[in-house]
Amino acid sequence: MVGHWTTAAAVSLLALSTNASPLQPIKRSPPFDYNGQKVRGVNTGGWFVLEPWITPSIFEGNAAVDEWTYTSIMGKDAAKSALQNHWDTWITQDDFNQMAAAGLNHVRIPIGYWSVIPRDGDPYVQGAYDKLGEALDWASGAGLKVMIDLHGAPESQNGFDNSGKYGSISWGTSDSVTYTKNVLNKIRDDYASHPAVSAIQLLNEPLGPDLDMGTVKQFYMDGWGNLKDSNVAIAFHDAFQGVTSWGDWGAGMWNLLLDTHHYEIFDNSAVSQSIDTHISTACDFGNQMASTGKWTIAGEWTGGITDCAKWLNGKDKGARYDGTLSGSSKIGDCTGKSTGSVAALSDADKSNIGRFIEAQLDAFEKATGWIFWTWKTEGAPEWDMKDLLANGIFPQPLTSRKYPGQCG
Repeated sequence: MVGHWTTAAAVSLLALSTNASPLQPIKRSPPFDYNGQKVRGVNTGGWFVLEPWITPSIFEGNAAVDEWTYTSIMGKDAAKSALQNHWDTWITQDDFNQMAAAGLNHVRIPIGYWSVIPRDGDPYVQGAYDKLGEALDWASGAGLKVMIDLHGAPESQNGFDNSGKYGSISWGTSDSVTYTKNVLNKIRDDYASHPAVSAIQLLNEPLGPDLDMGTVKQFYMDGWGNLKDSNVAIAFHDAFQGVTSWGDWGAGMWNLLLDTHHYEIFDNSAVSQSIDTHISTACDFGNQMASTGKWTIAGEWTGGITDCAKWLNGKDKGARYDGTLSGSSKIGDCTGKSTGSVAALSDADKSNIGRFIEAQLDAFEKATGWIFWTWKTEGAPEWDMKDLLANGIFPQPLTSRKYPGQCG
């Protein structure tokens, strides 16, 4: 691909040049062949950045709606004790071994800025960053590559609970952008040379429509500039601009990995689609991903054909699918879909989710690949890869199909 060098190509070009300078940038290839292999991965959602819908038990019986309010309400000592226990138990070395055994080759690990460089006045507690170092060793032992994903930035880049702080979007000032770049530089210095690390994501889901896209693009360019001499792919999210809107961006930059997140449930029209429309939408999206001229992955996606998972739209917010979310109207019933196990789903739901997952696998592998959201939950069956694998809904091996040829 344009902009991506192999080591051999770099060496041969230097050999041809009579005035090759040692000051020229070294264009190293990442430790994963993004040209020749498909990314097949899973996210460790809810581990180092809390999300109420993934681990509702942490948010039951208190007024917290995100990690900021949770640590505020609990206080530093109690929050540190509770979260250290969560970090030590939610994902373990055995989970990484299970991921590898399922045929996965990537793990995307979200982490918040506050775990990397704590900020004065924040209520957050630290410890997750050290655990990340352990996780990289587990990944290395299991033969997995890791994308370290900066999931939350100071002042919130999207206002979602998964940024650490639900509500207003205030990221984008010079202070918050500089802080974010400093966090990325520390991740680079500490972990970019770890044998498991093949990618670092500059920022998860900056909400482009609510931000100055000039600021976002400059941040991406600066972040790339700071990371370009390490041997990692530099991942950047499409900022909800559409995956095809980045084709002309990034000329002269190498090791760029475009990340787009594909969900078909977060507006009223999408969640009301028939299963056949869900599948054709996914297949079309795969064609768009394959047209960007860049390494392009669906770094988040789901088996979910409803938004029924408890608190998926925010704590106590309700769902579009059953009409309980403000501004929605009822499409169907969330009974059995909001909490529970894959095994307890209806046969029709199992079939539809299985079809949808397989269509997305086919679609996203037209481009560079995929990373499922998420490895495990406390009972959101459409989203729980571990449970979907155990019940034969997520294919094994990953290339096998009960519903072949859905994308033509």
